Amino acid sequence: MEQIVSQEAGQLEKDRLIQLVGFIIGKELFGVNILMVQEIIRSAPITPIPDSPVFIEGVINLRGSIIPVIDLRKRLNLVQDENEKRDTWILIINIEGRVTGFIVDSVTEVLKILANEIKPPPDMVVAGLKSQYIQGVCKMGTKLLILLDFNRILMVEEIRKLKKIERN
Repeated sequence: MEQIVSQEAGQLEKDRLIQLVGFIIGKELFGVNILMVQEIIRSAPITPIPDSPVFIEGVINLRGSIIPVIDLRKRLNLVQDENEKRDTWILIINIEGRVTGFIVDSVTEVLKILANEIKPPPDMVVAGLKSQYIQGVCKMGTKLLILLDFNRILMVEEIRKLKKIERN
């Protein structure tokens, strides 16, 4: 009897729904766990920071808090088509207590997927050290959703630089 109960509990765990904030960069669909997203804002005035990594656009003042802003397209090395009109949104994400803004092209609705529908990224993708932030992939209709792990999107050295910016 205990075995049957534990199997059912395991099945419930696999079937649980995960809510994601969907966003688009170029033609690609990405997702982040909704619990990490503090808020979503339309573009705000960004103050550039001299001598910062190329993917850090600068900082914004959000109700008195200075928040670093990262261009996710640049961070993920996604090329922009010259004909592409860029209308930007900023996802304000809390990464282990560190609030950071990420520029994306657009935000979709909240996506609900079953945990067991998320497949690990192909080995070929994960082989590159910089691809460690891809948590998994999931089919969404005719598109493929790439689930990002924002806890791993910045490397240790980049986090140090961000902390330095936040203190200034």
